[in-house]
Amino acid sequence: MSTYIVESPAELLNLVGTTLGPSEPLVIEQERINQFADATGDHQWIHVDPEKAKDGPFGTTIAHGYLTLSLANWFLPQLLQVNNVSMGVNYGAESIRFPSTVPVNSTIRATGEITSAEEAKGGVKVVVRITITVEGAERPACIVDTISIFYP
Repeated sequence: MSTYIVESPAELLNLVGTTLGPSEPLVIEQERINQFADATGDHQWIHVDPEKAKDGPFGTTIAHGYLTLSLANWFLPQLLQVNNVSMGVNYGAESIRFPSTVPVNSTIRATGEITSAEEAKGGVKVVVRITITVEGAERPACIVDTISIFYP
């Protein structure tokens, strides 16, 4: 794991274009997929029925796209650590794409790039493009521009 560490939100203003990561690997197990299905009510068979999924388009169950997206929040602090903050707030996300699936028992990890940073609302608003990849896959599983505000 490679975490980029800054000592204050103001330092982010000079880091546009900085590459972050990679993160720690994370294995996506069926239990996590099932828990996400329970939390969201999305019990589609491609996610939660391993037997039926064997004959489906992916040959196994796959993680929900939004499960993969939600893990951007788990990966971000592994990619970027901002010290001396009173709080960090998720402000939103832009340009979310799911170019490929995350099959059950896949190992995923993330990299990032700071694409913009500006003063905003008494803090620094930063956009980090997080790319989540599946080990051995040709295309990323998720690309999202996360927006956070870090307050001193």
